[in-house]
Amino acid sequence: MTQSVLGLYFEEFEVGSEIKHSLSKTIFESDNNFFSLMTMNHHPVHTNIDYAGKNQHGKILVVGTLVFSLAVGITVPDISGKAIANLGYEEVKHLNPVFVNDTIYVRTKILDKRESKSKQDRGVVYVESIAYNQNGVDVLSFRRHVLVKKRDL
Repeated sequence: MTQSVLGLYFEEFEVGSEIKHSLSKTIFESDNNFFSLMTMNHHPVHTNIDYAGKNQHGKILVVGTLVFSLAVGITVPDISGKAIANLGYEEVKHLNPVFVNDTIYVRTKILDKRESKSKQDRGVVYVESIAYNQNGVDVLSFRRHVLVKKRDL
């Protein structure tokens, strides 16, 4: 039997390569409602069918930070499974709306990497992740720096 692998070591990341993550998630109405309640985002465009129906998209919009959270989570097995820490997120962009019953997929490009200046057992990987829906439409993008373990010497 082969043991499953959680994440990559610093040395295994190749600048310029792209990872198409195997996880995905369909966002159900209950997901959106729970997240809205849990985060106290009670804007009616996320929770009120009548209100949302009379606005730009004509239906409930999924909370953007839910999409962001799912996209980060989908990348964990490949990008941050061996991470010591996520050092920072940047350039979070909501590219297109996400609706209830959309399925979210993510791909990540390795933009850069560098060895740690202070500790020899780790390095920083810089990535850009793009979430897209079941129709292949990009809905969210973000970049982050991840502090990742090196393989034991």
